[in-house]
Amino acid sequence: MKKIKFFTIGVYDSTEDEFFRKLTENKIDTFVDIRQRRGVRGAKYSFVNSKKLQEKLSTLNINYIYAEQLAPTDELRRLQKDDIKSKGITRQDGHPLSGKFISSFKSGILARFNFNQFFRQLEEMKAENVALFCVESSPASCHRSITSSHIKSEFGNPVKDL
Repeated sequence: MKKIKFFTIGVYDSTEDEFFRKLTENKIDTFVDIRQRRGVRGAKYSFVNSKKLQEKLSTLNINYIYAEQLAPTDELRRLQKDDIKSKGITRQDGHPLSGKFISSFKSGILARFNFNQFFRQLEEMKAENVALFCVESSPASCHRSITSSHIKSEFGNPVKDL
């Protein structure tokens, strides 16, 4: 069987047209939403609020999966927020993930996630090009980078950041 290719995508610093063009240009057929909350505040990024996003993806013939189990918990988000605050930077500064966040995410989220079931679901959907989505513009500032690195190292699937 052909290896599923994984991509990561964020929305911040993208327009609606740019965001969806990245998906279509890379022939994304399955979109995996790994956010804890499936909405954003304000009108600028309202196109990635769950209902609108799913409607648009449907018109593009892109499957949608909500993998809430791959989202950081409130406690993990608080760890990262405290790290950012202690360094005197803002979320918009493109902050790297803290060591505590990374190790806690790996041991608390990735270790418990059923990747075998996830891959079975993707295979049943005949997925070939899968996008892992969260909001941060930089993958290094987002848990999707930890997830995609795990998929690449543990399962050997190619990963590309959009």
